[in-house]
Amino acid sequence: MDNSPIAAVTAAAVPPAIAPGPPHTPLVADNRRRIIVFLILLTGMFMATLDSQIVATALPTIVGEFGQLERFGWVGSAYLLASSAVMPVYGKLGDLFGRKYVMMAAIFIFTLGSLVCGLAVSMNTLIAARVLQALGGGGIMVSIFSINADLFEPRERARYQSYASLVLMLSGAIGPVLGGAMSDLFGWRSIFLVNLPIGIAVLTGLAFLLPYKRPARKPKIDYAGAALLAGAIGSIVLWADSSELFGGLLTMKSLAIIAVGLACLAGWLWVEKRVPEPVVPLTLFSDPTVSLLLFISLISGAIGIGLVNYYALYLQSGLGMSPTIAGLFFIPLTGGIAVGSLSSGRIMSMTGRYKVFSVASTTIGIVTLASYQFIGSATPLAMVAVLMLVQGIGIGMNQQVPVLGVQNAARRSDTGAATGVVTLTRMGGASIGISIYGAILAAGVARSTITVPGISDIEKLAPAAVAALPEETRQLIAQVYQQACEPLFMTAALISFLGLIAALCLKNVQLPVKHGGGE
Repeated sequence: MDNSPIAAVTAAAVPPAIAPGPPHTPLVADNRRRIIVFLILLTGMFMATLDSQIVATALPTIVGEFGQLERFGWVGSAYLLASSAVMPVYGKLGDLFGRKYVMMAAIFIFTLGSLVCGLAVSMNTLIAARVLQALGGGGIMVSIFSINADLFEPRERARYQSYASLVLMLSGAIGPVLGGAMSDLFGWRSIFLVNLPIGIAVLTGLAFLLPYKRPARKPKIDYAGAALLAGAIGSIVLWADSSELFGGLLTMKSLAIIAVGLACLAGWLWVEKRVPEPVVPLTLFSDPTVSLLLFISLISGAIGIGLVNYYALYLQSGLGMSPTIAGLFFIPLTGGIAVGSLSSGRIMSMTGRYKVFSVASTTIGIVTLASYQFIGSATPLAMVAVLMLVQGIGIGMNQQVPVLGVQNAARRSDTGAATGVVTLTRMGGASIGISIYGAILAAGVARSTITVPGISDIEKLAPAAVAALPEETRQLIAQVYQQACEPLFMTAALISFLGLIAALCLKNVQLPVKHGGGE
């Protein structure tokens, strides 16, 4: 998610390239120093993204110390909620005040939050510390992609942002393993405290090597718009997680969250039309290309991020693999993502075309996700690995398309806000996708007509407990999960199909060698 789809699309008639505008002047002129700054930024990104993955495997240990199992989900949900809410705000702050100090503020807040997490004395204080940490983490993600737009010209940016996408996938691959190992060897607090030296090193590097570029316009902060947008985003993310938190998507609490979100959205639209410096310029959405790319970003989050946990569940509970063997199958998935991201980035850098990769990515997603219908316990493991490799390639090909496309379509002065919206839609897609997949899986297991003797609730069976059961019982449990996962993967294939429609509707524009956006 190379050559045949590329040849097919590039052979078609394409509109002329965007007319060159004011030349792009890199924020760092010296190429060697620019690469060092980029590596420092990647280190900050790796720290922030690894943290969200590394916590997952340490949570059982944390709950064992603090108790309060009913608040288990809030440790992850609080982080996602807060980081999503501040993403567009950070993008706009970078446009108004310059990206260097906004980025450094995000790194400082995240590092401080990591320290507080490591010193937490209860589940409540840990959740509060995770919110503080997320207030920095959300800004790190947006600011890095925005600074990349200042460092590299559009075509060159495609290659370097593929490296950033690779870092995202790498953290997702090694995070769970590292979290478990560090918790066993050094205690769960080490997974937070390890961020302190990394954060200090990144802060020091940015302070000395990243120049400060003061924006030409006078800062006017849209406080009301930022607060209302944060409320709307927070409501969406909270509602998407309400199955776990409140017992269902349509409970009274969930419906109340929807009502609050709609009210915040209406208020935000009203405010943004009237303020001189909206936190997210509504003019972005007047461009059909931007709207399509944001929808593709939403789909990318639902497929590339939202499905990850369900692969592990499918491999272990549906195909009967041990956690160790199932973990090995993430190697072809992650490797495929790396191949797809790096190869598409290089080709985009040479040709300036990005539509073809979105079309190819969503097409591969449809085929591979639908193919899971034909996978069973008798399927050779090599075939499963190949399927995950191909799917990973497809996911990787689409990683940087929305960011590059939206940054190219937006005014240069709105690059940060545009990047924030893209990052936000990807995370929003992941949250909504996780909720949809979870509801489908739970309904499939509940409706199963397969009776498993001696097991009253198979959802509460850990993989280790399943492994200790008789072979016949394990096979019955695997059948239940296989049947439940079939509609889940078909739903994901349908979501990918919607992404394909949006990708086909994109104009086949060409990224300029020099940035063509106006101020």
